[in-house]
Amino acid sequence: MKKLLSRLLNRETLLYLIFGVLTTLVNLAVFWLMNRLLGEDLALLNNAVAFVAAVIFAYLTNKRFVFESRSWDAATLKREIPSFLGARLASFGLEELLLWIAKDLIRVGRWSLVILGLTLGGLMIAKILISVIVVVLNYIFSKFFIFKQK
Repeated sequence: MKKLLSRLLNRETLLYLIFGVLTTLVNLAVFWLMNRLLGEDLALLNNAVAFVAAVIFAYLTNKRFVFESRSWDAATLKREIPSFLGARLASFGLEELLLWIAKDLIRVGRWSLVILGLTLGGLMIAKILISVIVVVLNYIFSKFFIFKQK
């Protein structure tokens, strides 16, 4: 049990968690801003814009700080960027599907929650919960397929 715990709680996992939270905050902030600017009717488009901002932030921070992939040569970038983007597009597809289900089938927009005086709409709550799933998936993709050590 101690060995498993030490494998799960290490520098890389801690840094991924920190930058994963920061990436999620970038995603949520851009999503919130886009919803305010364009309206929640365009939530899936707003989510796509938030995705682009978050992916750029995530690639740079994961490469440099989490997985310590220091090479910026063309061969490395030709391998990492398509892999990173492909994995993120897969998790983005799942995120869009779950967001669509929450918005249009479950209709979470009719609910809200007040936390410490801040009102969160049902769509934003769904987005936060879906983000947890996405962060876990993205860690698995990054750790085992994109920034794997040779």
